[in-house]
Amino acid sequence: MPHRPFQPRIRSGKISDYFTLVKASPDTPARLGELATSHGIVPTPAFLPVGSQGTVKTLTPEDLKSLGVAIVLSNTYHLYLRPGIDTIERLGGLHQYMAWDGPILTDSGGYQLFSLARLCQVTDDGVLFRSHIDGSEHRLTPELVVGFQESLGADIIMALDECPAHNEDLAKMRKAVERTYRWAERCRKHHERSDQLLFGIIQGGISPELRQLSARGITSLDFPGYAIGGLSLGEPKELMWSMVDETMPFLPQDKPRYLMGVGSPEDIVEGVSRGVDLFDSALPTRLARNGALFAMQGRQNIRKAVYKNKGGPVDPDCDCYTCGTFSAAYLHHLFKCEELLAYRLATIHNLRFITRLIQRIKDAIQQGTFSDFKNDFLGQYQVTDEEVRLAQKQKWLDVQQQ
Repeated sequence: MPHRPFQPRIRSGKISDYFTLVKASPDTPARLGELATSHGIVPTPAFLPVGSQGTVKTLTPEDLKSLGVAIVLSNTYHLYLRPGIDTIERLGGLHQYMAWDGPILTDSGGYQLFSLARLCQVTDDGVLFRSHIDGSEHRLTPELVVGFQESLGADIIMALDECPAHNEDLAKMRKAVERTYRWAERCRKHHERSDQLLFGIIQGGISPELRQLSARGITSLDFPGYAIGGLSLGEPKELMWSMVDETMPFLPQDKPRYLMGVGSPEDIVEGVSRGVDLFDSALPTRLARNGALFAMQGRQNIRKAVYKNKGGPVDPDCDCYTCGTFSAAYLHHLFKCEELLAYRLATIHNLRFITRLIQRIKDAIQQGTFSDFKNDFLGQYQVTDEEVRLAQKQKWLDVQQQ
């Protein structure tokens, strides 16, 4: 299949041939940008809904567009196992396969080294793993992972990295940082497609020293963009933000910064305030399927009895199809009956909440009022209790690792 030529559309004030700084907040690192890809411009900050297997659960590509989604994420590991990279390439590449004509970012599968660690054997050469589907044995190397992503045709692709648990001992964490750097070198050398942006990933767990070491090493390889990986894996949020703060000063101002696996409303606001440009997480869609709907005052559990007779929408301020069409009582009924429509309607709402939040953030940066916006939002948005959040996170991780 011929490669699509890279023809970025860049405004004045460019700072690279693919990333434009549009406006900076006067008193925080928050900023507006434009990330040019072969399938269109991504205005930043941006949130990437997770469609690991080529689909954002319960939604169509048209749904995503109507919700204001600019870019989606898919996972190389999952697509490699099903339906297979060759199948997708033979059918025209990932964009055509999933009928999405906007930008796509593909993760390398490095996260699965963590979430499916029981099935993996990691060496300096690569990873030997057993499929979580049928137990078949497979081998991944940095070169193979880059080749797979080139075949998929994603606009942004990720280097293979080793993502250790946050409570791993320091010696193993250092080894993972060193291995991630060597793998990044190999990915950079092997990558050939000029119509893709290859991002490097910074690791280091919860060690300030290792975070700085990894950031220095990965940025020395001069990638088009940089991701902060290995966070939001069960560590306290205070520690997570401390590691982001240790890392950000080492990331170039003229390239996009991507905080992987982070996507709760309060964390998006916090991340933007630190200069993060891209976020991804399965959290908004996973919460939706479990009956937790976002609202300006925090998450609302639609299964609770208080919603049984509530005639208005879950969020009166929301302009999504769900809130404009159905009552909270109806959503409560659907979830109680476990009707499939419940999961679709809740997902529509949560993703629209996130895209509207992103737009409000952009408006505030544009108007020079982001600090006030952040204070107002965090002042009214009730976050999940930290102990409860950590327990829920651990429960989800345990399920992933079974």
